[in-house]
Amino acid sequence: MPSVRSLLGLLAAAAVCGAFAFLGYCVYLDRKRRGDPAFKRRLRDKRRAKPQKPEERGTQLWDPAKNKKLQELFLQEVRMGELWLSRGEHRMGVRHLSNALLVCGQPQELLKVFKHTLPPKVFEMLLHKIPLICQFPDITANVCCYSSKDPPGVTL
Repeated sequence: MPSVRSLLGLLAAAAVCGAFAFLGYCVYLDRKRRGDPAFKRRLRDKRRAKPQKPEERGTQLWDPAKNKKLQELFLQEVRMGELWLSRGEHRMGVRHLSNALLVCGQPQELLKVFKHTLPPKVFEMLLHKIPLICQFPDITANVCCYSSKDPPGVTL
């Protein structure tokens, strides 16, 4: 009766032989594939058809058209907020002003402007709305970097 040790040795030798055979077959197929003229042609065509990434082309990483759309959205939201506030609808006005904060590149500066231009009650409503905005994962972190009680640069 063969011992367990000899069976394990035989199994290990078979595994090593199988691995060598597999690697040899891989090398054989790779050489055959690389030597094929049609493969080289397909590879060349694929490289030509592949679009370059913006980093490789040396172009700007930000899209001016997208930036312009964000500016238009920001201005539209500020206008809508002002319109609703002038009508006395504070909740709708705060909703639009908080949307403007979302797309603003410098929300702290915008909060400073809002502090000086908005009535204190409306500004307080806006500050209380900021944590609710921050619950959405798709929103940029520039608004959510402070608590609603003490935003940097804005003293109550």
